[in-house]
Amino acid sequence: MTTIAVLGNGRVGGALARALADAGHEVTVADRSSAAPAAAGARVVVNATPGAGSLDRLTALRGQLRGKVLVDVSNATTDGPDGLPNDLLHPGSSLGELLQEALPDTHVVKTLNTMLYPVMTAPASLDQAPTAFLSGEDAQAKQVVRGLLADLGWRAEWVTDLGGIRTARATEAAILFVPHVIRSAGFRPFAVSIVH
Repeated sequence: MTTIAVLGNGRVGGALARALADAGHEVTVADRSSAAPAAAGARVVVNATPGAGSLDRLTALRGQLRGKVLVDVSNATTDGPDGLPNDLLHPGSSLGELLQEALPDTHVVKTLNTMLYPVMTAPASLDQAPTAFLSGEDAQAKQVVRGLLADLGWRAEWVTDLGGIRTARATEAAILFVPHVIRSAGFRPFAVSIVH
């Protein structure tokens, strides 16, 4: 059992919080006003806040996040007129990298950001096996995240460690697929999958 604070109470945060609680973890869902005490009392913090504002929100929690594992599932984008992602907010970098730079005493692990949110907590619901990627500098933090992914239904062979946090540039860029896939196939759960 891990104490987990989920920052963000929208569809993504709510789904992750429910699934992690169902797996036996002690989960707190925090909005902007309760983020600081929730983060301070948790071992693992999940960033499910809108990516465009994540850097400012989490930098303000530097003290509460010291020594914690920060699981970043957000993508920082600008949106088009239809509300779907249109472009990357941090071209040439990534939200994951900027969070790690701003929070040097926190172990940032990027994951679950290459799929529509229903897949995060139900990976076996797709017709083919999806891939969850890991990007981060700390091996122990990645092991913690692997354990949480397993609790969400992710089989070990569906998880690919890409390396350091700089590799989050690649997975965050995958968000640019999303609007085109939705326009083509409708709002149906999908994920990026690496097939060998």
